[in-house]
Amino acid sequence: MLRAENLAVRRGPCTVLSGITLQLQPGQVLGVLGPNGAGKSTLLGALSGELEAAQGEVYLDQQRLAQWSGSERARRLAVLPQSSTLSFGFLVEEVVAMGRLPHASGAARDMEIIGQALAAADAAHLAGRSYLALSGGERQRVHLARVLAQLWPGVEGQTLLLDEPTSMLDPLHQHTTLQATRTFAEGGAAVMVILHDLNLAARYCDQLLLLDRGQACLLGSPAEVLQAGPLRDVFGLEVLIQQHPERGHPLVIAR
Repeated sequence: MLRAENLAVRRGPCTVLSGITLQLQPGQVLGVLGPNGAGKSTLLGALSGELEAAQGEVYLDQQRLAQWSGSERARRLAVLPQSSTLSFGFLVEEVVAMGRLPHASGAARDMEIIGQALAAADAAHLAGRSYLALSGGERQRVHLARVLAQLWPGVEGQTLLLDEPTSMLDPLHQHTTLQATRTFAEGGAAVMVILHDLNLAARYCDQLLLLDRGQACLLGSPAEVLQAGPLRDVFGLEVLIQQHPERGHPLVIAR
């Protein structure tokens, strides 16, 4: 279980994230929302150990994140950054296989997991192709398969952090990607995903964290967070909030 206590991050003299206390719950998807510069990617960097905290602590289970060895941490925590690039012509399945490096599960089992992770990311048809020949959206799905393979099949005690995994995807694959993360969480893993689309967040997330200027404004269910007042205050956007006619979650409509 990954949790942060009174987390703060500074860049030079500026505090870009402060007072963040949260706990990622097994079996749930936490969506992080906020305008550009709100501190979303900074939060992910601090939770993953990539960025040093100026204050507070990040814990994986009951142990400080920094005290875990690299291989042990990699078997428990996987991160998909906002941008993942490779400049070599690896085959798609070789890219996904990088997620299996922390494990010693054997070649046969690794190949089985690679196939399952590619299928979960709706990228099985890309196997055998060069990574460099793929479109931006196809590459994004291959990297999703890579981090899924790193934790596959996803159980309690594992955490997946995703930074804007739908940013380069068409509408269909935005939904298939978030459904894959939703299904992954249902196996027991905790998932945190940074999103810009409020309606995708409402549909696929159990809890939402609304950030503004490096601070937490609201943390709660989609119905508690996606309200006209807070969204106007944070995004400067006038919206109507209705109920989805079939699914019942909040539906955000710009006025």
